[in-house]
Amino acid sequence: MSRVSLKSAREIEIMRRAGALVAETFRVLDPHVKPGATLQDLDRIAEEHIRRAGATPAYLGYGPKNNPFPGTICASVNEVICHGIPDGRILQSGDIIGVDIGVLLDGYYGDACYTYTVGQVTPEVQGLVDTTRDALNGALELVKPGARLGDLGHAIQSLAEGRGYGVVREYTGHGIGRRLHEEPTVLHYGARYTGLKLQPGMVFTIEPMVNLGRPETRLLADGWTVITADKSPSAQFEHTVVVTSGGHEVLTV
Repeated sequence: MSRVSLKSAREIEIMRRAGALVAETFRVLDPHVKPGATLQDLDRIAEEHIRRAGATPAYLGYGPKNNPFPGTICASVNEVICHGIPDGRILQSGDIIGVDIGVLLDGYYGDACYTYTVGQVTPEVQGLVDTTRDALNGALELVKPGARLGDLGHAIQSLAEGRGYGVVREYTGHGIGRRLHEEPTVLHYGARYTGLKLQPGMVFTIEPMVNLGRPETRLLADGWTVITADKSPSAQFEHTVVVTSGGHEVLTV
């Protein structure tokens, strides 16, 4: 656990600005997420805004040299859980799309995800989206010094599974700072009173991925796109949060 870095006030201020840019990019995208838009359209809009702000898209070119991620955003539609590639797919009414945005600003990262409903979705899909958002918010409420990471995972798992949904196990939240992925690993399931004890200065993401069906996943041949094994819809919400002396602050709002 010694690998978990505690961020200074100066570092947190930079990450606050990086997080604010992520949130601002979502607001720029909001009116464009509608039937008829392509995933490439959304990717272009996000990249232009991030670069105009003097930042760099965090995901573009991320990963192994022989298969770097090709987009600014991850665009995960319907049964895609995460890491969806922003291609020429056209959004249709009834779709949901998880848009994951990361930026690098002045040497520090910001990272968040929001699942949009496109046009009119079914009540069962709306319930999935609402539950995933509720799960994230419930976990955020628990972030404070002395709490443990297992408390957060337990809250997410209990709420989502209590409503009949599947919680993805393989993909997790993570520490963040000068690197996009740092310690600690933040599980979205677990037992209360277990795991790393939270301290002021810790910065990490919480990003539950919740499936309408079973929790099992499958990685596609492109090496990035992760889908539900049973092809059921999946939703994700994510924020970057810092533990403060009095509780926490969400940086990506």
